[in-house]
Amino acid sequence: MRAEQHGLHPDDIYLKPGRIPHIWCPGCGLGVVLNTFINGLKMAGRQVDQSAVVSGIGCTGRVAGYLDMDTYHTTHGRAIPFATGLALVRPDLAVTVFSGDGDLFAIGGNHFIHAARRNINLKIICVNNFNYGMTGGQAAPTTPVTARTTTTPYGNFEHSFNLPFLAYASGAVYVARWTTFHARHLVTAIAESLTKKGFTFIEVISPCPIGYGRPNKLGSGLDEMKFYRENSLVQNDTDPRDADISLKGKIIVGKFIDQSRPTFDELYAENILSKFKREN
Repeated sequence: MRAEQHGLHPDDIYLKPGRIPHIWCPGCGLGVVLNTFINGLKMAGRQVDQSAVVSGIGCTGRVAGYLDMDTYHTTHGRAIPFATGLALVRPDLAVTVFSGDGDLFAIGGNHFIHAARRNINLKIICVNNFNYGMTGGQAAPTTPVTARTTTTPYGNFEHSFNLPFLAYASGAVYVARWTTFHARHLVTAIAESLTKKGFTFIEVISPCPIGYGRPNKLGSGLDEMKFYRENSLVQNDTDPRDADISLKGKIIVGKFIDQSRPTFDELYAENILSKFKREN
């Protein structure tokens, strides 16, 4: 209504007045991800008062500051435990966690696997740019072997996480991966996750032309998008263990897992609340 009254873009009702333009670098994919989230909300029929967003520290963490809804910018690695409390107290909300590969899978790694194991009703969107972009382009848990960063100037010699496999093995009921080039697929995936009961996980492969693209000679953000177009293989229902990513190899994208199992709330109600009521 506010946008229509003032002749603004229809998406402006989802954005905080005065916070745009954003701070992200030219060529960064986070603007695309923010736009797909807004369109995913609309596709899922979720109003802003039915949704909440929690983010951690880093470039992706700034998403919460641009959305005009209940949002929370938490401390480093603690987005999931904060969101867990919110989801348990307000089960009517669609609680989405926006964060990067470093925040979610380094300092926040244990929180991720246990929230997935418990099947907490959270929607996790991980923007993976393969490095710690905001703090200077350091190696992250997803940095491919041989990739160069400021902390691996001769090439990374550590194995990286396969995020879809980690999510599935930990208990996620919905697992997908798309790149920022696949914006329409990503909108659909976000809408599906918002209407899915339980712990869902979407990995978004995104350009970081300054922190990651430059030392690895990947070119501009547009060049990275062209790389995604030419080197992504859409393979729905792929076994997540086969979804590893190398420095310049093919990227398997698609919806890998869509299953159902009891949520934390349901098991708690069945095994604890019901017995408490009978005894009293």
